This record gives sequence, structure tokens and C-alpha cells, in this order.
Amino acid sequence: MGLLLDAEDTAVTRQTAEALARKGTVAAVRLIALAVVEADGNQADWLQTGVHDALVGPDGVQDVAAACGKLARNQEEAVRRGAAEISAWTDGTSC
Repeated sequence: MGLLLDAEDTAVTRQTAEALARKGTVAAVRLIALAVVEADGNQADWLQTGVHDALVGPDGVQDVAAACGKLARNQEEAVRRGAAEISAWTDGTSC
């Protein structure tokens, strides 16, 4: 979470979000979702950029869609809200 919400270095935020989105597991996307809920506006923009970077192009990650679907039913409200935000960012690209 510290890397996803690094207030001093937005490149770290973007790169960490991208790496986790490329992993595409429920656990990885859950971390991004939790960070989204805690992020300020600037951090959220870089989280979104990182997720988008992982999803575009021929190597776009399709596992994020499945992870978002599972997280939408998570017991934690913060996780559900974050997953919904990630879904909105992708606008049908993957979630």
C-alpha cells in the first residue's frame, strides 16, 4: 500500500499499479482497489494511469475483469467501492 500511495513519487504509484494490474490476480487487484479508496485526487489519477497502461495494447490483461467481478462481491465495502472505480476507469476495456 505504501508504494501505491507514495505521496513523494507518483512514478512509483503508477508503476506499482501497472505491475499489480498486469498480475491480474484477485489479491493484486484488491490492493489497487483499497488504494483507490484511500487515494487523494492526484494519487487516484496515477493509479488510473497505471491500470490503464496494463490494460491497453496487445498484451492487455484480461484477468482484471474476473478479479473485479469477484471483488464486487467482497465483504469489505472499501474493496467493493475500489473495484467499482477500477471498472469505471476501464470503461469496458477489461472490467
